[in-house]
Amino acid sequence: MAARILVFAGSNRKGAFSGRTADAAMKELALQGAEVTRISLVDYPLPIMDEDHEKEKGIPENAVRLARQIAAHDGVLICTPEYNGSVPPLLKNAIDWVSRVKSDGGRALRPYPGKVVGVCSSSNGHFAGIRSANHLRAILSHIGMEVVSAQVSVPSAGDAFEADGSFRDERLTKGMTRLCESLIERARAFSTRVEA
Repeated sequence: MAARILVFAGSNRKGAFSGRTADAAMKELALQGAEVTRISLVDYPLPIMDEDHEKEKGIPENAVRLARQIAAHDGVLICTPEYNGSVPPLLKNAIDWVSRVKSDGGRALRPYPGKVVGVCSSSNGHFAGIRSANHLRAILSHIGMEVVSAQVSVPSAGDAFEADGSFRDERLTKGMTRLCESLIERARAFSTRVEA
């Protein structure tokens, strides 16, 4: 049975390097036989995480929708940009809201614990978003996700892609192959998928 992998980027900016990295990951996962769902966080708009908002209005429906997506897949691949040396607020806010989801229509729903996840990063500088990736790995581990050790970090991202979306650097191509292999293998072995 094909592993179901959810892929998304931590930026909604048109032409974002994290989005282009997510597209490259999606193609490689599909080549390796995974069933891939590519989403954009722009389709899950959320207010700033605030417990007073949660008490007054409940958990936003878009957080529950995103939690359902995560729960319905064997694994997740997140591609993050780097903002001021860390994770962008859009991505952190989405992660935080989904962490508040405990049920869906009376049925228990815990999308994070035990879910296998891979991390990519990108930036237009030489450090390739490594600091953001490290912070993201720590966050994902803290909420109980199983973070695979393989990682792809794309430096000088403005020049990293061919017109067809593939990487110009063979090392990045090989790294993405390894990451996707590891993610698929572990996602199959440790799936916590919850059918909708």
